[in-house]
Amino acid sequence: MKTLFPPYAHPSPELPLDGDTWIVRELPGERRSLHQSLGKIDLDWGTRSLADVLADVDAWRADGAEGLFLDRAPAGSGGVGPVALTVRLAARRGLHRVVLNPGVPTHPLYRDLGVRICTFEGPWSAYQSWDGDGSRPGDGHLVHRVPAELLTAARRLMGRRGAGFGLATDAGPLVSAESFAGGAGSADN
Repeated sequence: MKTLFPPYAHPSPELPLDGDTWIVRELPGERRSLHQSLGKIDLDWGTRSLADVLADVDAWRADGAEGLFLDRAPAGSGGVGPVALTVRLAARRGLHRVVLNPGVPTHPLYRDLGVRICTFEGPWSAYQSWDGDGSRPGDGHLVHRVPAELLTAARRLMGRRGAGFGLATDAGPLVSAESFAGGAGSADN
């Protein structure tokens, strides 16, 4: 399983990162790692203006990000058009690696975009009972608030559920990279 580190669960300094690890950065200009990075763009569930989203794409391209993490993405059929336009523009700008994070399974049309999709984002308590309906092998799972003693079990469960990439952390979803970088959080690689 590949690892993706959203900014709210930045890897702890003790965590060895391999060449397959991608770091999600919150803002252009904040690169702290030599690892490949994805620039985060908040789609606000499809309510942000296309002009603002495209300005963010250009800012990440100018910053040198290798791809994009489209956070709070819409999951319904009505959001496919703007997301598809964003993905196409990103590709034209050289940002070919795109991760779509609606945090839930999406309408099947999103599968035609050729991007990776996070079909679960939530706390460990919800992940344990999640039935995976609508998720496919290879999708991403972002699981937070895992009790430290259960991180290994969480990673194993992610693997059994077919996660192609993901994150299991004991941090909450709103811990900033700055406050977490020196903390005791853990993640899988």
